[in-house]
Amino acid sequence: MNPFESLGLKHDGRTLWVLDQTQLPDAEVWLDGSEPEAMVALIKRLAVRGAPLIGVAAAACLATFAQRGAGAVEYAAACAALRAARPTAVNLMWAMDRMKNVTDPVAEAQAIFEEDVRLCEGMALHGAALIQDGEGILTHCNTGGLATAGIGTALGVIRRAHEQGKRIHVYADETRPLLQGGRLTAWELKRLGIPATLITDSMAALLLRDGRIQRVLVGSDRVAANGDFANKVGTYGVAVQARFHGVPFHPVAPFSTVDLACPDGAAIPIEERNPEEVRGFGTIRWAPDGMPAWNPSFDVTPVDLVTSLILDRGVYTAQALKAGALLRA
Repeated sequence: MNPFESLGLKHDGRTLWVLDQTQLPDAEVWLDGSEPEAMVALIKRLAVRGAPLIGVAAAACLATFAQRGAGAVEYAAACAALRAARPTAVNLMWAMDRMKNVTDPVAEAQAIFEEDVRLCEGMALHGAALIQDGEGILTHCNTGGLATAGIGTALGVIRRAHEQGKRIHVYADETRPLLQGGRLTAWELKRLGIPATLITDSMAALLLRDGRIQRVLVGSDRVAANGDFANKVGTYGVAVQARFHGVPFHPVAPFSTVDLACPDGAAIPIEERNPEEVRGFGTIRWAPDGMPAWNPSFDVTPVDLVTSLILDRGVYTAQALKAGALLRA
């Protein structure tokens, strides 16, 4: 492949490197993700994460595998294994379906990377136009350059608004149980110099009540045809709180996250992860050993709680989504 580099992924022409997001913000460690077996493991343990980025990373891995001489049978098996690495993020399936039968995997993977960069720019353009000077903005999970090949989805919108000179302040949910907001979003916001405050998930309602948040921007791992969407667990609760307090709520996603074969949120598969993630983090344990725990990685927010969906193709109100706008987009 031609060399490329994003915040969380890079290729030097021979080797695909993944920034290990499990070690942020304390250490920036790059791991070899060139072999499909290694990439599957990296995706499963969230060393590489974010719906758009895992699709790009899996495609680049397959291209590198082919470039190193993988045969047709090996390539097909690797494609199937990567496609099944995580069940909720549809971008992974979308990318693997594109890579499955192509005659030039390297060119296709390069196109997927470059396309994601362009999609991020489209989302940023449409989303930043909604943000007013002086707004407080709430985010959940991580939606920036660590989650995409470009500048991000929801955080890309925020970044562009900041670059336009709008005086905004971001409130970043820490995002239990793996703290993607506290570890990753805070790391990105600090790098970008965007004014921000880290909060625990349970503090958002107070900020909404007190009028310190004027807009909520979140990402998405799969958008159903009717506008329901899955995102990091906790998003549904944020949407309910935003609606109660009359604050606009916007999921932000590239069109590659839209699953037109999925009629509504009830049809979105929800990944359940190891309960150990709820009982502690790293070497720290705060619950008794063996304490039963439930750990869905995502929840589904119904379109009725959405003010508008920000895509690279434009902004779609809840009314338009319910009327089938995505089927015509």
